[in-house]
Amino acid sequence: MGDPVEQTMTPARPPARTAAARPGAALLTAAALLVGVGGLLLVCLTLPAPGEGTAPDARAWLTGILALLAVGALGVRGAAQGMSRAARVAPPLLTGLLAVLAAEGLLRAYAVPAGLIPTPTRVLAALWNARTVLLQDTYTTFVLEALLGFLAGTVLGLALALLVVRFRFLERGLLPYAALFSSIPIVALAPVIVKAIGLDWPSKTVVVAVTVLFPVVVGAVRGLQSASPLHLDLMHTYAAAPTRTFLDVRVPTALPFVFGALKVASTLALISAIVAEFFGTNGHGLGFRIQIEVGRFGLDVVWAAIVLASIAGIAFFSLVSAAETRFLPRRS
Repeated sequence: MGDPVEQTMTPARPPARTAAARPGAALLTAAALLVGVGGLLLVCLTLPAPGEGTAPDARAWLTGILALLAVGALGVRGAAQGMSRAARVAPPLLTGLLAVLAAEGLLRAYAVPAGLIPTPTRVLAALWNARTVLLQDTYTTFVLEALLGFLAGTVLGLALALLVVRFRFLERGLLPYAALFSSIPIVALAPVIVKAIGLDWPSKTVVVAVTVLFPVVVGAVRGLQSASPLHLDLMHTYAAAPTRTFLDVRVPTALPFVFGALKVASTLALISAIVAEFFGTNGHGLGFRIQIEVGRFGLDVVWAAIVLASIAGIAFFSLVSAAETRFLPRRS
């Protein structure tokens, strides 16, 4: 046992430096990223595109591409060190760039036909050449179908959750059927709704609303019923009005569950909208474009539509996450 005074006066050890703070680590990270990204870009510029020249020896190029990819991955690992904003944003961007360049190099090295798997450069060219049609399809699928259906399903789900929590018999008589109905695959439900309502976008909006409805109901009911009994008893002791108890106790408790359900619903909304378009449209939508271009072997347009759908889905999920950060209190 040491002297308490000496233990008190002993200075605290400085925190260990991360790899990014070590001398020369930033230089090594930049060099690895330059070698990986620059080397893969040089490979893509050197190799001929499929159908535009003689196919090279793929085995030799494969070794080089994998080596450059490994060096770039080490650079991404170094860039991820630290707690700065750049350390959180740069790694996924660099990883995506390395993956795209590696895919471009491998497809060129093996001379894969564009009708089988198009190169990323062909996909980018299709995005630009068919931008007007693809943007119109994205507007139809994302705004008119996914977003409106998401809003409608969320409003109906929250209203139904309030009724279930307010009236006990609805929980026992309605929720089991809601869970059973939510287990129906969307590929079985979509053609029925599309044929009943029509081929225009409102039928897909209904499909999205039905898909979104039940996750929101289950999440909201669970959240509203998760309020602490001690808090409810305390509000009752203070003779608080039921409305005040609901707003001050039940709603804050339910918000994390509701936003968790909304995150799941945001991904289901876009997926169900695209799937519903496979069963009939008026000639617009990303699902319609994918179905038509697959039949024409226009896979570059297919992948361009997939890229736009992915961007829309990520933006939608990020919007819900931003709303969660805005309305939920920060956890310590």
